[in-house]
Amino acid sequence: MKQLVKLVAQTPILFVVTALSALAEPTYDNLVNIHSAAPSIFVELRYATAQNITGHPLYPPDMPALVRPGTAARLARAQAFLRARGYGLKIWDAYRPLSAQMELWEKTHKGAFVADPFDGDGSLHTWGVAVDATLVDADGREVAMPSHFDEFTPDAKLRYNGNDPAIKSHLRLLQTAMRHGGFYGTPTEWWHFVAYDWKKYAPIRATRKISH
Repeated sequence: MKQLVKLVAQTPILFVVTALSALAEPTYDNLVNIHSAAPSIFVELRYATAQNITGHPLYPPDMPALVRPGTAARLARAQAFLRARGYGLKIWDAYRPLSAQMELWEKTHKGAFVADPFDGDGSLHTWGVAVDATLVDADGREVAMPSHFDEFTPDAKLRYNGNDPAIKSHLRLLQTAMRHGGFYGTPTEWWHFVAYDWKKYAPIRATRKISH
């Protein structure tokens, strides 16, 4: 295993992605569909569409939003908190296969926003313990937030510095709900949340790649 990791780390990322693309669907061991814990959460996986920074889908169109079972339970608590206040969650991303993370890194090389898949812990999306989420009203319509998803600008920061009271209120509500569920945010992306207990898990190394 150590030799395989060393070989992958020394191989150009585009070559690795190309090699993985010949493989079939990944295994989803110890992952569950978010809807199994909270059916009312809206899901719009942006990387299953062309509406993302790569300009093409990284996931198949029918891929569910997957996370660790404990993370799904945390999302259910956050959703219940919001539903009681007339709002809800929309999930833009959940578990992300390593091959997709590699392609995002190759596309951006923006360490403040996209984790290097071979540096430190990599992306916690590949562990199944992180989600990208926004706030929606009771009918699933997105409400005003500081920026668009994957907008790599100062507006994407966790701390909102603007003057729009509605945006400020919405962001505070989302952060409060996610904290209630057991998540913390990250400084550069207001939409990115990580389960508090992520350290008890390990990265999910899919043996087979998702086909586009």
